[in-house]
Amino acid sequence: MIRFDNVGLSYDDGPEILRDISFSLDTGSFHFLTGQSGAGKSSLLRLMYLGLRPTRGRVILLGRETSTLPRAALPGLRRQIGVVFQSFRLLDHLSALDNVALPLRMDGVGEAQVREQVIELLHWVGLGEFIDARPATLSGGQQQRIAIARAVINRPRLLLADEPTGDVDDAIGMRLLYLFEELNKLGATVVIATHNERMIDRFGYPRLQLDDGRLSVLPPRQARGG
Repeated sequence: MIRFDNVGLSYDDGPEILRDISFSLDTGSFHFLTGQSGAGKSSLLRLMYLGLRPTRGRVILLGRETSTLPRAALPGLRRQIGVVFQSFRLLDHLSALDNVALPLRMDGVGEAQVREQVIELLHWVGLGEFIDARPATLSGGQQQRIAIARAVINRPRLLLADEPTGDVDDAIGMRLLYLFEELNKLGATVVIATHNERMIDRFGYPRLQLDDGRLSVLPPRQARGG
């Protein structure tokens, strides 16, 4: 699903913030991405969803080497990736339903099916009574759940999430992780950047650990259920 070969990343002429990154993730795997603030987690995710190109090295995504992809091929590849951003990136003039529906409508799904799937998912994330609400009228945690619902509505092959439970309480956070797990069971490859130690221990998945710009792949910290 993802392969990095000796990848380095720097911004402008500055020092490399990611150095000699090499790893591969199998289709259907689930990993947490961990590291101190400023370690480069968001930058690594941006490389994974084609928001950046590496300064050096190779990134192979969904079987395609990203550095040689023509610009016209990028939208089709990106539509197979669901991304939960820290900034949410919701459209303020659209309702919760219409924000979540965007990926399905871009794929040409019929309107009756769009509405049925979106309403079901909004109920799942605890926003069933806010279907017609605009983002500006909702709390940060509610906006985050809309962003997550939009990222997963079309069952992406690759799901990337940057601190997806940072603005919600523990009960909602666990429910969202169960949603990610269900998508993973359906075949999606999942990478979640988080500082939530309880979540990392509770769900017991391997970790991509960033330290000083370098990455290690670590086994689960402890068995699930501990």
